[in-house]
Amino acid sequence: MSFLQLKGIVKEFGPVRTIKGIDLVIEKGEFVVFVGPSGCGKSTLLRIIAGLEPVTQGRIELDGRDITELPSSKRELAMVFQSYALYPHMTVFDNMSFALKLAKVDKAVMNEKVARAAKILNLTDYLHRTPKELSGGQRQRVAIGRSIVRAPKVFLFDEPLSNLDAALRGQTRVEIASLHRALGATTIYVTHDQIEAMTLADRVVVLRDGLIEQVGTPLDLYDHPANQFVAQFIGMPQMNVMPASALPELTRVAGDRLPVDGSVGVRPEGVRVLPAGGAIGAKVTLIESLGADTLIHTAVASGAPLVSRQAERTTLRVGDAVSVEIDPNALHFFDKQGRVLRPVQQAA
Repeated sequence: MSFLQLKGIVKEFGPVRTIKGIDLVIEKGEFVVFVGPSGCGKSTLLRIIAGLEPVTQGRIELDGRDITELPSSKRELAMVFQSYALYPHMTVFDNMSFALKLAKVDKAVMNEKVARAAKILNLTDYLHRTPKELSGGQRQRVAIGRSIVRAPKVFLFDEPLSNLDAALRGQTRVEIASLHRALGATTIYVTHDQIEAMTLADRVVVLRDGLIEQVGTPLDLYDHPANQFVAQFIGMPQMNVMPASALPELTRVAGDRLPVDGSVGVRPEGVRVLPAGGAIGAKVTLIESLGADTLIHTAVASGAPLVSRQAERTTLRVGDAVSVEIDPNALHFFDKQGRVLRPVQQAA
Protein backbone atom coordinates (compact mmCIF):
# COMPACT_ATOMS: atom_id res chain seq x y z
CA MET A 1 0.00 0.00 0.00
CA SER A 2 1.28 3.48 -0.85
CA PHE A 3 2.20 5.62 2.15
CA LEU A 4 1.15 9.02 0.81
CA GLN A 5 -1.16 9.34 -2.16
CA LEU A 6 -2.42 12.42 -4.00
CA LYS A 7 -5.49 11.79 -6.14
CA GLY A 8 -6.67 14.36 -8.68
CA ILE A 9 -5.44 17.37 -6.69
CA VAL A 10 -6.71 20.69 -8.05
CA LYS A 11 -6.18 24.11 -6.48
CA GLU A 12 -7.85 27.30 -7.66
CA PHE A 13 -7.30 30.83 -6.40
CA GLY A 14 -10.39 32.56 -7.72
CA PRO A 15 -10.46 32.10 -11.48
CA VAL A 16 -6.81 30.97 -11.60
CA ARG A 17 -6.17 27.21 -11.54
CA THR A 18 -2.70 26.83 -10.00
CA ILE A 19 -2.66 23.04 -9.57
CA LYS A 20 -4.36 21.39 -12.52
CA GLY A 21 -4.90 17.78 -11.52
CA ILE A 22 -2.03 15.92 -9.88
CA ASP A 23 -1.81 12.22 -9.08
CA LEU A 24 1.22 11.02 -7.17
CA VAL A 25 2.19 8.06 -4.99
CA ILE A 26 5.00 8.34 -2.42
CA GLU A 27 6.29 5.27 -0.61
CA LYS A 28 7.30 5.07 3.03
CA GLY A 29 10.89 6.19 3.61
CA GLU A 30 11.26 7.87 0.21
CA PHE A 31 13.00 11.20 -0.29
CA VAL A 32 10.95 12.90 -3.00
CA VAL A 33 11.89 16.30 -4.42
CA PHE A 34 9.45 18.66 -6.13
CA VAL A 35 11.39 20.77 -8.60
CA GLY A 36 10.45 23.27 -11.26
CA PRO A 37 10.67 26.94 -12.22
CA SER A 38 9.13 29.74 -10.18
CA GLY A 39 5.35 29.69 -10.39
CA CYS A 40 5.07 26.01 -11.32
CA GLY A 41 3.01 25.18 -8.21
CA LYS A 42 5.54 23.17 -6.19
CA SER A 43 5.26 25.18 -2.96
CA THR A 44 1.47 25.36 -3.30
CA LEU A 45 1.33 21.58 -3.64
CA LEU A 46 3.49 21.17 -0.52
CA ARG A 47 1.24 23.53 1.43
CA ILE A 48 -1.79 21.51 0.32
CA ILE A 49 -0.16 18.33 1.64
CA ALA A 50 0.67 20.14 4.89
CA GLY A 51 -2.92 21.34 5.31
CA LEU A 52 -1.97 25.02 5.02
CA GLU A 53 -4.02 25.37 1.81
CA PRO A 54 -7.38 23.66 1.22
CA VAL A 55 -7.81 21.68 -1.99
CA THR A 56 -10.39 22.74 -4.54
CA GLN A 57 -10.89 19.12 -5.48
CA GLY A 58 -9.07 15.84 -4.98
CA ARG A 59 -8.09 13.58 -2.11
CA ILE A 60 -5.00 13.10 0.07
CA GLU A 61 -4.36 9.81 1.86
CA LEU A 62 -1.62 9.21 4.42
CA ASP A 63 -0.88 5.70 5.68
CA GLY A 64 -4.34 4.51 4.59
CA ARG A 65 -6.19 7.45 6.18
CA ASP A 66 -7.99 10.25 4.35
CA ILE A 67 -6.46 13.53 5.60
CA THR A 68 -7.92 15.82 2.94
CA GLU A 69 -10.08 17.80 5.35
CA LEU A 70 -7.97 17.43 8.48
CA PRO A 71 -6.34 20.56 9.95
CA SER A 72 -2.57 20.79 9.71
CA SER A 73 -2.09 19.96 13.40
CA LYS A 74 -3.85 16.60 12.97
CA ARG A 75 -1.97 15.34 9.89
CA GLU A 76 1.16 13.98 11.61
CA LEU A 77 3.35 16.05 9.30
CA ALA A 78 6.12 18.54 10.10
CA MET A 79 7.15 21.41 7.85
CA VAL A 80 10.47 23.26 7.64
CA PHE A 81 10.03 26.64 6.00
CA GLN A 82 12.31 28.79 3.85
CA SER A 83 12.39 31.33 6.68
CA TYR A 84 13.47 29.59 9.86
CA ALA A 85 10.35 30.82 11.74
CA LEU A 86 12.13 30.61 15.10
CA TYR A 87 11.00 32.53 18.17
CA PRO A 88 13.81 35.09 18.63
CA HIS A 89 13.35 35.42 22.42
CA MET A 90 13.47 31.66 23.03
CA THR A 91 16.52 29.46 23.43
CA VAL A 92 17.28 26.67 20.99
CA PHE A 93 15.91 24.20 23.54
CA ASP A 94 12.67 26.15 23.93
CA ASN A 95 12.24 26.53 20.18
CA MET A 96 12.73 22.81 19.63
CA SER A 97 10.45 21.78 22.50
CA PHE A 98 7.67 24.34 21.98
CA ALA A 99 5.26 22.01 20.15
CA LEU A 100 5.81 19.31 22.78
CA LYS A 101 5.02 21.79 25.57
CA LEU A 102 1.78 22.75 23.84
CA ALA A 103 0.92 19.06 23.61
CA LYS A 104 1.65 18.72 27.36
CA VAL A 105 4.26 16.00 26.77
CA ASP A 106 5.92 14.71 29.94
CA LYS A 107 8.99 16.81 30.76
CA ALA A 108 11.37 13.83 30.91
CA VAL A 109 10.15 12.59 27.51
CA MET A 110 10.46 16.10 26.10
CA ASN A 111 14.03 16.47 27.37
CA GLU A 112 14.95 13.10 25.89
CA LYS A 113 13.46 13.95 22.48
CA VAL A 114 15.19 17.33 22.33
CA ALA A 115 18.52 15.87 23.44
CA ARG A 116 18.33 13.15 20.79
CA ALA A 117 17.48 15.63 18.02
CA ALA A 118 20.23 18.00 19.17
CA LYS A 119 22.77 15.18 19.08
CA ILE A 120 21.74 14.19 15.55
CA LEU A 121 22.02 17.80 14.38
CA ASN A 122 25.20 18.72 16.33
CA LEU A 123 23.28 21.29 18.37
CA THR A 124 23.94 19.95 21.88
CA ASP A 125 26.35 22.77 22.72
CA TYR A 126 23.90 25.43 21.50
CA LEU A 127 20.71 24.51 23.36
CA HIS A 128 20.91 27.53 25.67
CA ARG A 129 21.64 30.08 22.93
CA THR A 130 19.05 32.25 21.21
CA PRO A 131 18.67 32.35 17.39
CA LYS A 132 20.58 35.64 17.08
CA GLU A 133 23.66 33.88 18.47
CA LEU A 134 23.59 31.23 15.72
CA SER A 135 24.73 31.11 12.11
CA GLY A 136 22.24 30.69 9.28
CA GLY A 137 23.06 27.02 8.95
CA GLN A 138 22.63 26.45 12.70
CA ARG A 139 19.25 28.22 12.66
CA GLN A 140 18.10 25.97 9.86
CA ARG A 141 19.19 22.93 11.87
CA VAL A 142 17.15 24.21 14.82
CA ALA A 143 14.11 24.47 12.53
CA ILE A 144 14.74 20.89 11.40
CA GLY A 145 15.21 19.77 15.01
CA ARG A 146 11.86 21.29 15.94
CA SER A 147 10.32 18.97 13.34
CA ILE A 148 12.29 15.89 14.44
CA VAL A 149 11.08 16.03 18.05
CA ARG A 150 7.48 15.75 16.85
CA ALA A 151 8.29 12.37 15.21
CA PRO A 152 6.08 13.09 12.18
CA LYS A 153 5.13 10.56 9.54
CA VAL A 154 6.34 12.91 6.79
CA PHE A 155 8.87 15.75 6.77
CA LEU A 156 8.06 18.65 4.44
CA PHE A 157 10.84 21.05 3.39
CA ASP A 158 9.97 24.26 1.53
CA GLU A 159 13.18 25.57 -0.11
CA PRO A 160 15.05 25.36 3.21
CA LEU A 161 18.47 26.32 1.79
CA SER A 162 17.56 29.37 -0.26
CA ASN A 163 18.52 31.83 2.51
CA LEU A 164 22.00 30.34 2.93
CA ASP A 165 25.19 31.30 1.12
CA ALA A 166 26.73 28.88 -1.38
CA ALA A 167 29.11 27.18 1.06
CA LEU A 168 26.42 26.69 3.71
CA ARG A 169 23.95 25.40 1.11
CA GLY A 170 26.36 22.65 0.14
CA GLN A 171 27.13 21.76 3.76
CA THR A 172 23.48 21.78 4.88
CA ARG A 173 22.44 19.74 1.84
CA VAL A 174 24.85 17.01 2.94
CA GLU A 175 23.49 17.23 6.49
CA ILE A 176 19.89 16.84 5.28
CA ALA A 177 20.85 13.80 3.20
CA SER A 178 22.63 12.24 6.20
CA LEU A 179 19.67 13.04 8.43
CA HIS A 180 17.29 11.29 6.05
CA ARG A 181 19.46 8.18 6.03
CA ALA A 182 19.69 8.20 9.84
CA LEU A 183 15.96 8.64 10.44
CA GLY A 184 14.61 6.75 7.42
CA ALA A 185 11.76 9.25 7.39
CA THR A 186 9.49 9.95 4.44
CA THR A 187 10.54 13.35 3.11
CA ILE A 188 9.12 15.75 0.55
CA TYR A 189 11.45 18.58 -0.40
CA VAL A 190 10.67 21.59 -2.59
CA THR A 191 13.39 23.44 -4.49
CA HIS A 192 13.96 25.36 -7.71
CA ASP A 193 17.59 24.19 -7.68
CA GLN A 194 17.98 21.11 -9.85
CA ILE A 195 21.39 20.34 -8.28
CA GLU A 196 19.66 19.90 -4.91
CA ALA A 197 17.08 17.71 -6.62
CA MET A 198 19.70 15.53 -8.30
CA THR A 199 21.83 15.05 -5.19
CA LEU A 200 19.11 14.54 -2.56
CA ALA A 201 16.23 12.69 -4.18
CA ASP A 202 15.28 9.06 -4.44
CA ARG A 203 12.74 10.33 -6.98
CA VAL A 204 12.29 13.74 -8.58
CA VAL A 205 8.92 15.21 -9.52
CA VAL A 206 9.34 17.84 -12.24
CA LEU A 207 6.49 20.35 -12.29
CA ARG A 208 5.49 22.99 -14.82
CA ASP A 209 2.38 25.18 -14.89
CA GLY A 210 0.63 23.14 -12.20
CA LEU A 211 1.18 19.76 -13.85
CA ILE A 212 3.68 16.94 -13.47
CA GLU A 213 5.99 16.69 -16.47
CA GLN A 214 7.90 13.61 -15.31
CA VAL A 215 8.59 11.51 -12.21
CA GLY A 216 11.68 9.33 -11.86
CA THR A 217 15.07 8.83 -10.28
CA PRO A 218 17.55 11.65 -10.89
CA LEU A 219 19.50 9.60 -13.44
CA ASP A 220 16.31 8.44 -15.18
CA LEU A 221 15.38 12.07 -15.76
CA TYR A 222 18.91 12.94 -16.83
CA ASP A 223 19.31 10.03 -19.25
CA HIS A 224 15.71 9.63 -20.44
CA PRO A 225 13.85 12.96 -20.22
CA ALA A 226 10.20 12.78 -21.26
CA ASN A 227 10.33 16.05 -23.18
CA GLN A 228 12.50 19.01 -24.06
CA PHE A 229 11.49 20.95 -20.93
CA VAL A 230 12.73 18.21 -18.60
CA ALA A 231 15.82 17.65 -20.75
CA GLN A 232 16.88 21.28 -20.39
CA PHE A 233 15.75 21.77 -16.79
CA ILE A 234 17.66 18.78 -15.42
CA GLY A 235 21.43 18.99 -15.79
CA MET A 236 23.98 21.75 -15.30
CA PRO A 237 24.96 23.11 -17.70
CA GLN A 238 21.72 22.35 -19.46
CA MET A 239 21.39 20.12 -22.49
CA ASN A 240 22.29 21.64 -25.86
CA VAL A 241 19.10 21.75 -27.93
CA MET A 242 18.94 23.14 -31.47
CA PRO A 243 16.62 22.90 -34.45
CA ALA A 244 17.53 19.90 -36.59
CA SER A 245 18.01 22.27 -39.52
CA ALA A 246 20.65 24.30 -37.64
CA LEU A 247 23.29 21.63 -38.09
CA PRO A 248 22.98 19.78 -41.42
CA GLU A 249 26.12 17.79 -40.57
CA LEU A 250 24.03 15.89 -38.00
CA THR A 251 22.50 13.91 -40.86
CA ARG A 252 25.75 11.96 -41.07
CA VAL A 253 25.74 11.34 -37.30
CA ALA A 254 22.03 10.69 -36.72
CA GLY A 255 20.99 9.20 -40.05
CA ASP A 256 17.25 8.65 -40.44
CA ARG A 257 16.71 9.38 -36.74
CA LEU A 258 17.04 13.13 -37.43
CA PRO A 259 13.60 14.81 -37.15
CA VAL A 260 12.62 16.94 -40.12
CA ASP A 261 10.96 19.80 -38.23
CA GLY A 262 11.93 19.01 -34.64
CA SER A 263 14.96 19.52 -32.44
CA VAL A 264 18.06 17.60 -31.47
CA GLY A 265 19.55 17.58 -27.98
CA VAL A 266 22.92 16.49 -26.65
CA ARG A 267 24.42 16.83 -23.18
CA PRO A 268 27.65 18.86 -22.94
CA GLU A 269 29.63 15.71 -22.17
CA GLY A 270 28.45 14.32 -25.52
CA VAL A 271 30.20 17.15 -27.39
CA ARG A 272 33.95 17.01 -27.99
CA VAL A 273 36.01 20.02 -29.10
CA LEU A 274 38.81 19.15 -31.53
CA PRO A 275 41.27 21.09 -33.68
CA ALA A 276 39.85 22.89 -36.71
CA GLY A 277 39.37 20.86 -39.88
CA GLY A 278 36.75 18.37 -38.72
CA ALA A 279 33.30 17.78 -40.20
CA ILE A 280 31.53 20.34 -37.99
CA GLY A 281 33.35 23.66 -37.88
CA ALA A 282 32.85 26.03 -34.95
CA LYS A 283 34.32 29.02 -33.13
CA VAL A 284 35.04 29.31 -29.41
CA THR A 285 32.83 31.96 -27.76
CA LEU A 286 33.56 31.42 -24.05
CA ILE A 287 35.79 29.31 -21.79
CA GLU A 288 34.66 28.45 -18.25
CA SER A 289 37.51 26.87 -16.29
CA LEU A 290 36.01 25.15 -13.24
CA GLY A 291 39.13 23.32 -12.08
CA ALA A 292 38.12 19.69 -12.42
CA ASP A 293 36.01 20.47 -15.50
CA THR A 294 36.21 22.91 -18.38
CA LEU A 295 33.15 24.20 -20.23
CA ILE A 296 33.89 25.30 -23.78
CA HIS A 297 31.15 27.36 -25.43
CA THR A 298 31.20 27.30 -29.23
CA ALA A 299 29.06 28.49 -32.12
CA VAL A 300 28.73 26.43 -35.30
CA ALA A 301 28.47 27.96 -38.78
CA SER A 302 24.70 28.54 -38.51
CA GLY A 303 25.24 30.43 -35.25
CA ALA A 304 23.74 27.66 -33.09
CA PRO A 305 25.52 27.40 -29.70
CA LEU A 306 27.08 24.18 -28.47
CA VAL A 307 28.58 23.74 -25.01
CA SER A 308 31.15 21.01 -24.38
CA ARG A 309 32.17 19.67 -20.98
CA GLN A 310 35.61 18.09 -20.79
CA ALA A 311 37.66 16.79 -17.88
CA GLU A 312 40.96 18.18 -19.05
CA ARG A 313 42.05 21.83 -19.12
CA THR A 314 42.44 23.70 -22.38
CA THR A 315 44.76 26.21 -24.03
CA LEU A 316 42.02 27.42 -26.38
CA ARG A 317 41.04 31.08 -26.40
CA VAL A 318 37.87 32.92 -27.32
CA GLY A 319 37.70 33.35 -31.09
CA ASP A 320 39.73 30.22 -31.92
CA ALA A 321 38.50 28.12 -34.84
CA VAL A 322 37.79 24.53 -33.81
CA SER A 323 35.67 21.59 -34.86
CA VAL A 324 33.18 19.69 -32.72
CA GLU A 325 32.42 16.00 -32.62
CA ILE A 326 29.05 14.77 -31.36
CA ASP A 327 28.57 11.33 -29.82
CA PRO A 328 25.76 9.66 -31.84
CA ASN A 329 24.77 7.60 -28.78
CA ALA A 330 24.14 10.76 -26.75
CA LEU A 331 21.51 12.31 -29.03
CA HIS A 332 17.92 13.04 -28.00
CA PHE A 333 15.19 13.88 -30.51
CA PHE A 334 12.15 16.08 -29.96
CA ASP A 335 9.20 16.96 -32.19
CA LYS A 336 8.17 20.57 -32.76
CA GLN A 337 5.99 20.46 -29.60
CA GLY A 338 9.04 19.42 -27.55
CA ARG A 339 7.95 15.81 -26.99
CA VAL A 340 10.45 12.97 -27.19
CA LEU A 341 10.23 11.35 -30.60
CA ARG A 342 11.89 8.10 -29.66
CA PRO A 343 14.34 6.79 -27.05
CA VAL A 344 18.05 7.40 -27.48
CA GLN A 345 19.35 4.52 -29.60
CA GLN A 346 22.68 2.87 -29.15
CA ALA A 347 25.02 2.64 -32.12
CA ALA A 348 25.81 -0.85 -33.34
